[in-house]
Amino acid sequence: MLDVQAIRAQFPALQLMVNEQPLVYLDSAATTQKPQCVIDAISRYYSQQNANVHRGSHSLTAKATSEFEAARQCMADFIGASSSKEIIWTRGATEAINLIAQTYARSTLKAGDEILVSEMEHHANIVPWQIVAEQSGAKVIKIPMTTECQLDFDAYQSLISDKTQIVALAQVTNVTGTRQPIESAIELAHQHDAIVVVDGAQGIVHEKVDMQKLNADFYVFSGHKLFAPAGIGVLYGKQSLLESMPPWHGGGKMVESVSFEKTTFTQLPGKFEAGTPNVAGAIALAEAVTWYQSYALADVEDHIHQLQTSCYEALKGIDDIDILGYQPNSSVITFVIDGVHHQDIATLLDQQGIAVRAGNHCAHPLMDALGVKGTVRISFAIYNTQQDVERVVQAIEKAVDML
Repeated sequence: MLDVQAIRAQFPALQLMVNEQPLVYLDSAATTQKPQCVIDAISRYYSQQNANVHRGSHSLTAKATSEFEAARQCMADFIGASSSKEIIWTRGATEAINLIAQTYARSTLKAGDEILVSEMEHHANIVPWQIVAEQSGAKVIKIPMTTECQLDFDAYQSLISDKTQIVALAQVTNVTGTRQPIESAIELAHQHDAIVVVDGAQGIVHEKVDMQKLNADFYVFSGHKLFAPAGIGVLYGKQSLLESMPPWHGGGKMVESVSFEKTTFTQLPGKFEAGTPNVAGAIALAEAVTWYQSYALADVEDHIHQLQTSCYEALKGIDDIDILGYQPNSSVITFVIDGVHHQDIATLLDQQGIAVRAGNHCAHPLMDALGVKGTVRISFAIYNTQQDVERVVQAIEKAVDML
């Protein structure tokens, strides 16, 4: 059983007053708040061990390097990678997908090849594939969704072929919280010798993943959605694939030797980590994962699902509200109100101290499929309470009355 009040007490931001109201933070799908232990990890690095890693011979750099690589091993253990060499530090899921597109994809795709991408993807899992398709002559093919906001697996089966080289899917979608059938999608893709890129930015927070069982070729996620700071993320790739890929960025650390005649590159994972990395971010991400794993994930998810269900039951009774693509047992609720702009709703909620997300959620194709320009999204996390649900429902009722 979670002691949610004790959890909330660990988050300084949740103690804030916004517009003279106690903050109700319901935008964790965009970014999570950070517990004090993660904030302390960042402060501790900069105040006690600030140094570059894998360079120099003094004590500070040795300590920083040790913790930096321990954080990498923590990520490998967290997702069941076979080696820490399969963990590449990035700025986040977006950079990780771009890295895959501009290294693996650009070096292997040719004219006529196809990349299958779900209609429900975040722009970060669409635009990089469009860019590399233009560069290579390949095509990006949309996998449509059903009217229930599920991946149309029948359509996927009909679209995949020997032309398919890459399949790109989110584990969990960011607008509706749809859990996509990535296991079956990976199995089918491998039957056609295609590789699969899984965007785990939303999913990693809500379920345990094991790369040995999942068998994804690439898996990416961002730290800032996992109670860690912005600017740090993880690219997992099968070691054989990473070894076959050319570097993306050039500079220090990713080389063995440099001359004007020839440069040779270092081994994994350094080949993909040019320049000074986000050392504090990596250490803080490991701290966040360790903190989150101190709670039973089943208890966390039960708590979130109860909040989502309670909120959904209350909202569906409000006149003129349309809840879009509702997925039970997820962490989000997305809705529109007839005749009212989504941004107006979010602004009125903010005036009452309630933070939600309004807009297209970086998912224009999904908005087009839903027939809307934007929505309001409520998203729950471990630190939310039933009181948060009651306040947001009351605030929405008040906003509807005003508008």
